[in-house]
Amino acid sequence: MFGRAPKKSDNTKYYEILGVPSTASQDDLKKAYRKAAIKNHPDKGGDPEKFKELAQAYEVLSDPEKRQIYDEYGEDALKEGMGGGGGGHDPFDIFQSFFGGTPFGGGGSSSRGRRQRRGEDVIHPLKVSLEDLYNGTSKKLSLSRNVICSKCTGKGSKSGASMKCSGCQGSGMKVSIRHLGPSMIQQMQQPCNECKGTGETIDDKDRCPQCKGEKVVPEKKVLEVHVEKGMQNGQKITFPGEADEAPDTVTGDIVFVLQQKEHPKFKRKGDDIFYEHTLNLTEALCGFQFILTHLDNRQLLIKSLPGEVVKPDQFKAINDEGMPMYQRPFMKGKLYIHFSVDFPDSISPDQCKVLEAVLPARPSSQITDMELDECEETTLHDVNIEEEMRRKQQQAAQEAYDEDDDDDMHGGAQKVQCAQQ
Repeated sequence: MFGRAPKKSDNTKYYEILGVPSTASQDDLKKAYRKAAIKNHPDKGGDPEKFKELAQAYEVLSDPEKRQIYDEYGEDALKEGMGGGGGGHDPFDIFQSFFGGTPFGGGGSSSRGRRQRRGEDVIHPLKVSLEDLYNGTSKKLSLSRNVICSKCTGKGSKSGASMKCSGCQGSGMKVSIRHLGPSMIQQMQQPCNECKGTGETIDDKDRCPQCKGEKVVPEKKVLEVHVEKGMQNGQKITFPGEADEAPDTVTGDIVFVLQQKEHPKFKRKGDDIFYEHTLNLTEALCGFQFILTHLDNRQLLIKSLPGEVVKPDQFKAINDEGMPMYQRPFMKGKLYIHFSVDFPDSISPDQCKVLEAVLPARPSSQITDMELDECEETTLHDVNIEEEMRRKQQQAAQEAYDEDDDDDMHGGAQKVQCAQQ
């Protein structure tokens, strides 16, 4: 029937294009083609050549006879005509037939001549903890979206027929005019409320029983969102073509935006982590050790070196204990520890003598008795400097306001006096 069998040529390329193994089922092929074709569709800014390759690969592998020839003899056999051609069809027609007559381009070369409307992306905030971003996690989320009605393939009617909307004459938009005043009008354009912007109406008796003429039906879908190690607050995770479907419309994306919840102990800055720890005076002077529970529940022993003194507001760092770097999780930033020192409120005279015996001596006093006799005694008291500065600013603002009121009153009196003269 075919004459002599040709030499075997490449029979893996089409599987590689779709990203599936050679043992893939028809369902696997459909899923792979659907995801890749939506992503690479030219109307969504995709690569036209890649879109064409995907259509060619799916056309061959979705046909059992062509797939058998391809598996046995490779791509050259299809080109020689053994399988009726290896992808000679229009890739947009293949895309249209796959999606039940409602492709992104609207089907046919004439409709591809005009750019189709793109559906809106659906944005969902996704709250994650700092532990999630440190360790990575997966979250399953159940969402509801509109999909093309399978019974009427998005036509909305049992017969597939529709009528031009009389309210907007098929344009889908209505123009309203408002009179704002003499010789002034405002013209506004808005979607037609009779056809909901579609430009079509469907006879009540002809409505699709499944979608009731809406052309789409609600569908529950579970998406598994993979949060990778090192992702940032505000980073987006996109599921292409998973938003609401609509006839003759490029389906938008579902986009999850990560929102990091505040952590009670750790603060993140880029790839670094900051941790606050307070020492008492004895620890700061004589040494300390404590256990830090990290974001992956590891216990880190933090301790000072022998004889080391920690000063208030001092920072120390531990290399490779910060956040994992995104897409390079084996590389990590630094863990910074910010030390505060808690001083005692007071100490007794006896404690002062003990401390003076071991601490560095006071600087020698250069003040003479004569100078002391001429000095005036003072008393120190504690203040909250931030509160004091805030109070002074409020007082200055109030005084400036009162001064403005006084100027207005005096100025007003002068004007009245001039008028009387």
